[in-house]
Amino acid sequence: MVQKVDVLVLGAGIVGVSAALHLAKRGRNVVLVDRKEPGEETSHGNAGVIERDGFVPITFPDSLRKLIRYALNRSPEAHYHPSELRKAMPWLLQLRANSDSIAIDRFARAVDQLERHAVREHHALSREAQASRYFRSNGWLHLYRSAASFAETDLELHYARIFGAGYEVLEREALRDLEPHLMGAIHKAIHWQDTESVSSPGDVTKAYAGLFRRGGGRFVIGDATSLEANSGGWMVTTREGKFWADHAVVALGPWSPDVLKPLGYDFPLLVKRGYHIHYRPLGGAYLNRPVLDRDNGYVITPMERGVRLTTGIEFADRDAPPTPVQIARTKAYAEKLFPIDVEVDSEPWMGSRPCFADSLPIISRSPRHENLWLDFGHGHIGFTTGPISGRLLAEMMTGTPTIIDPAPYGARRFLQV
Repeated sequence: MVQKVDVLVLGAGIVGVSAALHLAKRGRNVVLVDRKEPGEETSHGNAGVIERDGFVPITFPDSLRKLIRYALNRSPEAHYHPSELRKAMPWLLQLRANSDSIAIDRFARAVDQLERHAVREHHALSREAQASRYFRSNGWLHLYRSAASFAETDLELHYARIFGAGYEVLEREALRDLEPHLMGAIHKAIHWQDTESVSSPGDVTKAYAGLFRRGGGRFVIGDATSLEANSGGWMVTTREGKFWADHAVVALGPWSPDVLKPLGYDFPLLVKRGYHIHYRPLGGAYLNRPVLDRDNGYVITPMERGVRLTTGIEFADRDAPPTPVQIARTKAYAEKLFPIDVEVDSEPWMGSRPCFADSLPIISRSPRHENLWLDFGHGHIGFTTGPISGRLLAEMMTGTPTIIDPAPYGARRFLQV
């Protein structure tokens, strides 16, 4: 027997859970579908930062020196599989086209729309979900090892001033007051004061999913790739039988193409893999907030399981076996920055970030199916923007005024779909 509901949401990461929750709050009968329990994939393994910064996207290397550094494949902030780099070349050329001043300004204004509401939307959900204990309101730190690397922040700080994002530039002495156990040669730091963080992003996602369930939503284990158009709506197969709905939302992050390509959509999405591992602090050392080493491309952040070290970008096939070489590379820097002891985890965790070359997500109706909705491609800011993306999508789907202008996140910006 086919069970009928209003909306199927495919994907139970922070983006899908938030969309399902906001739709349920607006009176829709929603079924959330995933192959795993909520918060088990990318939403589990990030640095747990809710950003109010990052107005300049990752861009194509702007000097021969940087190109050579990455080409040698020994840098701590990036690693690549040669076979994947060849496949990624069209995306990299798009990234280069999105690295000029016009594209950066377009990104900055679009990401500001999302980020200026991100903390508030997280707080609204966390209060209801009884998850406020995971949240820290003391910002995060970006560290710079030299005057040259700090000089590269000029554009970032320019946009921060335009958009009213709070920050303070710290000399070494002031930095020690905030984080007394940081070590090593640090030129300057930026304290991004309006950014928040959490001590377990996976548990926050699970708490939001629990709120969704308590509000009448339903989560089921199922195969999202079974989605098919059926009788003017959409049908999916799960362990609890078939579900049919008028509308479907694809919020599967890096797995979104698995569902969308059979439907005729070939969005230019690239998967960037990343790793994390937890360490026990040495002695009585502690961290108060996440710390980004900008020169070496890693974050250390206090988590429930210990100090989490998260790596930068790995260009590799999404489903290829893990190659966590960046853990070893970045640990060499991290242990000189903060006193870490033994590893808590038996092996590094690996996840995948779904990224478009313009560094913006799709949050929109699909181009050719009026009742198919898309909410994916959030790249490095998925945890930050999950709740605000979910609210925006729910407002569009229910025909109510939207909290922000959805135009920058439209699927039609990719002309080849």
